[in-house]
Amino acid sequence: MTTFAGTTERRLYRDADRAVLGGVCAGLARYLGFNLKVTRFLAVIAFLCAMPFAIAGYLAAVFLIPSSSSRIYDAAADDERRKETLREEIRRAKPTVDEVRRRYESMDERLAKIEKYVTSSRYELDEKFRRL
Repeated sequence: MTTFAGTTERRLYRDADRAVLGGVCAGLARYLGFNLKVTRFLAVIAFLCAMPFAIAGYLAAVFLIPSSSSRIYDAAADDERRKETLREEIRRAKPTVDEVRRRYESMDERLAKIEKYVTSSRYELDEKFRRL
């Protein structure tokens, strides 16, 4: 099996759903797996550093890269988007081991303070004052 046959088919499209100016940055971010904000930031830097070349390249990308939109109903793509969104929500919702450990450590510290107070003579004095 060759390397080409083993790769999944990915195509570069302009993302019309998250587009600001043509969807080139959104499409590149999705294709390369980058964060959209980082991709847009790099595009702004490219515009500032090499204005004429960046504008020509961006315009060429707008006209040459086909547009893709989820607004046209595609059941398979819609299901895949929903699954990906669900996976992302699950990843965000799962606490890490360190977060759980920190939570239990803070709860253990609070419980130790409560136990120390309840077993002290101060607690008995406070109870007597409350009963008055």
